[in-house]
Amino acid sequence: MALDDFEELLADKPRNERWELIGGRVVRMMVGARWEHARIVQNIALGLEVGFRAKGSSCQTFTETFYMKSKTLEAAMLPDVLVVCGDIEPGATSVENPTVLVEVLSPGTEARDRFEKWAVYQQLASLQHYVLVARDRPHLEIFDRIEGRWSGYRVIDGLDEVLDLSTIQAVLPLRDIYFRVLSV
Repeated sequence: MALDDFEELLADKPRNERWELIGGRVVRMMVGARWEHARIVQNIALGLEVGFRAKGSSCQTFTETFYMKSKTLEAAMLPDVLVVCGDIEPGATSVENPTVLVEVLSPGTEARDRFEKWAVYQQLASLQHYVLVARDRPHLEIFDRIEGRWSGYRVIDGLDEVLDLSTIQAVLPLRDIYFRVLSV
């Protein structure tokens, strides 16, 4: 399906569903997730946003209801956390130039996040970091674009570790990402 057709279809979407267009394929999902998922998303977005404000950065965070859209990739996706740097047009409901995308994995979405979405995301020229976050243990996988190529892959395990997103000059301790989710 083309992005224009998908946007027309969204007008008839039931309120209790989330719809995404992934490489031309419509994916329907129910609204709602386990509280741990929501807390991790909040913790990441808050941690990044506080850092951006403190540094006077042009970067800002958006969560789960703000679209990343690309007409050329036939995509309209709702990442768990989206970071965009620079100005956004007033009234925009989406961006096409994210710098960082984060997905919190669950059994129902892991394959889609890891394979289908990643196949689309890695084609975004602006994207520099793609972060996959485990929900039930302190474990992150990070794909980094280095000198224009997706040649970096890191795994971070443990609450004492730190997520470093060098492109946006952001550092988040895993202890903060999993605050109030895992026993510390």
